[in-house]
Amino acid sequence: MAQRDQLDRETLSCAICLDLLKDPVTTTCGHSYCMSCIKGFWDGEDQRKIYSCPQCREAFTPRPVLKKNTMLAALVEQLKKTGLQAAPTDHCYAGPEDVACDVCTGRKLKAFKSCLTCPASYCENHLQPHYDAAPLKKHKLVDPSKKLQENICSHHDKVMEIFCRTDKKSICYLCTMEDHKGHDTVPAAAERTERQRELEVSRLNIQQRIQDREKDVKLLQQEVEVFSRSADKAVEDSEKIFTQLIRLLQKRSSDMKQQIRSQQETEVSRVKELQEKLQQEITELKTKDAELKQLSHTEDHNQFLHNYPSVSQLSEPTDSSSINIRPLRYFEDVTAAVSELRDKLQDILRDKWTNISWSVTNVDVLLSEPEPKTRAEFLKYSREITLDPNTVNTQLLLSEGNRKVGYTMQQQIYSSHPDRFTDKCQVLSRESLTGRCYWEVEWRGRGSGLMRYVSGVYVAVAYKNISRAGDESVFGRNDKSWSLRCYTDSYGFWFNNIKTPVSGPDSSRVGVYLDHKAGILSFYRVSKTMTLLHRVQTTFTQPLYAGLWVVAGTAELCKLK
Repeated sequence: MAQRDQLDRETLSCAICLDLLKDPVTTTCGHSYCMSCIKGFWDGEDQRKIYSCPQCREAFTPRPVLKKNTMLAALVEQLKKTGLQAAPTDHCYAGPEDVACDVCTGRKLKAFKSCLTCPASYCENHLQPHYDAAPLKKHKLVDPSKKLQENICSHHDKVMEIFCRTDKKSICYLCTMEDHKGHDTVPAAAERTERQRELEVSRLNIQQRIQDREKDVKLLQQEVEVFSRSADKAVEDSEKIFTQLIRLLQKRSSDMKQQIRSQQETEVSRVKELQEKLQQEITELKTKDAELKQLSHTEDHNQFLHNYPSVSQLSEPTDSSSINIRPLRYFEDVTAAVSELRDKLQDILRDKWTNISWSVTNVDVLLSEPEPKTRAEFLKYSREITLDPNTVNTQLLLSEGNRKVGYTMQQQIYSSHPDRFTDKCQVLSRESLTGRCYWEVEWRGRGSGLMRYVSGVYVAVAYKNISRAGDESVFGRNDKSWSLRCYTDSYGFWFNNIKTPVSGPDSSRVGVYLDHKAGILSFYRVSKTMTLLHRVQTTFTQPLYAGLWVVAGTAELCKLK
């Protein structure tokens, strides 16, 4: 009985509103609807002038005239009297973000599937004909989609079932006869199959790349762990070595202190011993003087003569020849010797520290950074560089905290030093350059006329062991230095006594970029933009030092921070 009631409900329910039929009408295809429901559905198709059945999609032209189905109306009324009502439905109404059923009137239900052939979206009830009717079973059903209208040709209002490979777009069959006539066209399904194969290949490639990247991530993690362990061990070992050095210095300091104090104690003891002897002699002499004085007042001549031999006899004087009256310079020589040791240690530390620092900066890095392009990127690697007074030629004058150097006709008086350039007006930086470094040189005093051929500056880098005299000492004339010559209206690059012409706009400021590990040395004209003048790709085997050869005028290492 319950099954018959359910069957009656389904038979006498409108497929649009899902309620019992009201003023039932039947289309020529045999499906029945409420008069108001089917009219409302067809009102929405007035623009196309093609009217279809919501269930079987049979098309009607012109719009059919509907008449009330009196038999169904009587049956519905009879059922109402017997108490049969439309079965309650577990309605799931469509929200703002949901795809709504295109057939439902009034408050629409949520679509269960979308049909790409119709194209329309249907709730579960209105979708049933696609499962029952043979013509509809061939339609392509997909998950509910709001983009079904994109499958309709905007020119012909037809489903786009063709793909134009020439224009790479979907079209309808009428388009193949007009705008796409003669084009390479295939069914959209065939194109989809082809692209699907490509998609699968792409997915395989992506999955392989994912596996490769996961392997890379794992390797990088392993490298990070090895790198970190190596760094930790280097720090630990270095701390032990420095601790040993500190203890050695402390031991030498303690030995020196003990030696000085021992010498002090010995000498002071000797002095005190002599002081005591001298003091004792003074006491004895005073006593003797008093006796002689008393004897001198004796009136009895015989008594005087009798006592005089014993009283006048003096003891041997204390030897005081060891007392030297001289300027006080007792331990000053010790202080000078220790100061000399300190200075030598500082020099050794400075020279050796360059090698240590170079060793640290030349450790293989895990990831190399890209080469900078803008001035802001270059400034990230800027270095504060000063010029070394021990290397400056005597015809150069340092100023601005040893950042600026100028040519002078008057020879300067500098102390003798093995690092000093003797033949050319050159100078090296105090700081060694390793890793990534950037600095800028501003030069002034460019000549005119004939003087323009002799004025200018050579911006260079060099190894510490470059010669200090002769032709081998000239920047760029050997294999230990690289030099960019900057004249009034020209440039030239020198290395190993080979000149390379360099073209570029005139500028009084040159930027130098060094990537020691990568072996990159680049010279730039600095203005609002960075203009590359010359780039070197080589292998640096030692720490480098910034160099300047001032032919005339001045050159300054600019402050960049």
